[in-house]
Amino acid sequence: MPQKFVFITGGVMSGIGKGIVSASSGLLLKSRGYSVGIIKIDPYLNVDAGTMNPYAHGEVYVTEDGGETDLDLGHYERFLGTNLSKKHNITTGQIYYNVIAKERRGEYLGKTVQIIPHITNEIKERITGLAKETDVDIIVVEVGGTVGDIEGLPFLEAARQMRVDLGPENVAFVHLALAPISNVTGEQKTKPVQHSVQELRRIGIQPNIVIARSPRPLEEEARYKIALFANLPKDAVFSDHDTKSPYEVPLLLERQGYGKMIVRILNLDKREPDLNAWEDFVNKLYSIDKEVPIAMIGKYTRLKDSYISISEALKSAGVAVGVLPRFVWLEATDIEKGKVMIEEELSDVSGAVVLPGFGIRGTEGKIKAIKYLRENNIPTLGICFGMQLSVVEYARDVLGLRGANSTEIDPNTPHPVIDLLPEQKRVKYMGGTMRLGASRIRIEEGTLVHELYKKEFVYERHRHRYEVNLDYLDKFIESGVKIGGWSDSGLVEFIELSKKDHRFFIGSQPHPEFTSRPLNPNPLYLGLIKEAIKA
Repeated sequence: MPQKFVFITGGVMSGIGKGIVSASSGLLLKSRGYSVGIIKIDPYLNVDAGTMNPYAHGEVYVTEDGGETDLDLGHYERFLGTNLSKKHNITTGQIYYNVIAKERRGEYLGKTVQIIPHITNEIKERITGLAKETDVDIIVVEVGGTVGDIEGLPFLEAARQMRVDLGPENVAFVHLALAPISNVTGEQKTKPVQHSVQELRRIGIQPNIVIARSPRPLEEEARYKIALFANLPKDAVFSDHDTKSPYEVPLLLERQGYGKMIVRILNLDKREPDLNAWEDFVNKLYSIDKEVPIAMIGKYTRLKDSYISISEALKSAGVAVGVLPRFVWLEATDIEKGKVMIEEELSDVSGAVVLPGFGIRGTEGKIKAIKYLRENNIPTLGICFGMQLSVVEYARDVLGLRGANSTEIDPNTPHPVIDLLPEQKRVKYMGGTMRLGASRIRIEEGTLVHELYKKEFVYERHRHRYEVNLDYLDKFIESGVKIGGWSDSGLVEFIELSKKDHRFFIGSQPHPEFTSRPLNPNPLYLGLIKEAIKA
């Protein structure tokens, strides 16, 4: 069977759910027994998402091989239950970088290098090359941004050419666009979808399927109008209306015949999907009526997508034990400035996550919150920078090391309990140079971390430059701190307070949320939720 490609494009505005539709498309095809890969195209000029502020782009998702990618890859991995690589996130920066490098090496034999064919050929080679490398049946390709964005045009042109190159039975186009509800009349408006499809057709792409994103189910009259102006039969227009959870979207689309339609367009064998496990998860999610308040303490809390993998890891853990987390978001900078009284905000929570981040802003606010959580025996999980600041707080307030800090925050601290990794001292460029990706961790027996993982070795993903300073390790261990896990090179991966000092206090240098899945929650998040519901 020739490899198949499904391109997901978007119109009207970004942020309406292309990533969830793409992930859902992959899940519906995988549920039919096909091997599926999935790519996110980001048309920005950055080589990757690693140097971007979370407020500009949301969470930076880290792949097993150390790629710093768009957060949609997190959706893909959670829905498909698979691990992707950095190659599954293509950016304009990568494409132009490769083309210019080839030109400098003389690979174009004196030709004038142009958008067409050189940039578009590079895009096609990246997509088809990954398909061949991974040997999957179908690749779903989400084209970021909206139709008409100037930076996205080369990618859409490459997609158009792929249908010509490979044949219409091997390339399908799915277009997602907004069908808003008028605040004045309450009508469901289809003009935005119509104009979006018109723009897509203007650049040479006739969609096979149109999905209307709307607050409420697509009305029959609206479906008729969209089909008419999109030059499609009515059964090729689908409704992606608001649901209580994004995990319902694949089931919503499947009920309307979306999966069957893609199978028909791509001339695939007709197979019945096996969505039983997914349906069970969603049904359980919707049946839960018990909540547990979990504090989320970070410095990017105004954009909740900055921590989306952590939120989803907690939700998955909650579903596994029959409770849903109710997030209490606390901005570390507000704590630092005295705008938030932690005694009031944290007194009623049952657990807390001290969230990751970088830089000095808000650090003293986080440390103040950590002190309260530790002294009041509230189940706590510190992630990456959250772990590092937990070490700083303990050094100051338990070990009595005045002025203890991370050298990231205070290069002249008298007690650098957190310090730059030695190999990082030689780094000149910021992009892609942290300690990144999955590495093996040896879990110490007799620790809470070992009790949760129930394994001698685990693999978790990293994204950091600073680590626990081993010169101070004896002082911590003598005072009762346990080391829950070590890297193969001797770095501290997990710390914890002994159960006699605290019921659940774990610091994790890696990001365990990146390996959490809806049907298989990560043990650390599961452990936090289980302990929190005992409160």
